[in-house]
Amino acid sequence: MKIGGVEVKGPNEVLLVLPRGEEDIVIRARAVMDMDAFEELCPEPKPPVLRTKAGVEPNVDDPGFKQQMANYNEKRLAYIVVKSLEPSEIEWDLVDPESPQTLDKWQEDFQAAGLSTVEINRILQTVMEANALDESKIEAARQVFLRGQRQLAEKSSGPNTEPAIT
Repeated sequence: MKIGGVEVKGPNEVLLVLPRGEEDIVIRARAVMDMDAFEELCPEPKPPVLRTKAGVEPNVDDPGFKQQMANYNEKRLAYIVVKSLEPSEIEWDLVDPESPQTLDKWQEDFQAAGLSTVEINRILQTVMEANALDESKIEAARQVFLRGQRQLAEKSSGPNTEPAIT
């Protein structure tokens, strides 16, 4: 597929290199293309229902449901982290990518390996960068595009200015 003449070559990938003495640790984070596998492993909780005069309504304010949603969102983030880091070929000790019960142990696994909190946070930031667009990325891409447009205009054999009115 091409968009505006530019070939789309798959998901966004971001590289992070953590300095570690003689051998650096290379982390590759790739954007997660869909969440279908996660939804199969861990379906979104449904709120309990309330019977009111108006009929049956979902009770999204139920404390138990709120806790279930908090747990679900933690597992969802953990899935995104673990799935995004697949190109890094990490051999997890505590995490089984196919088991939702272990996904949230990714930070624990990194800590046990000797990574600092700052390094773990930087890995999370790299995962988020691979999976999101922010205004600074969009602005940088826009500037590169406009610079290319100016260069094309300079190479043009046509006149650079409008003709004077005669």
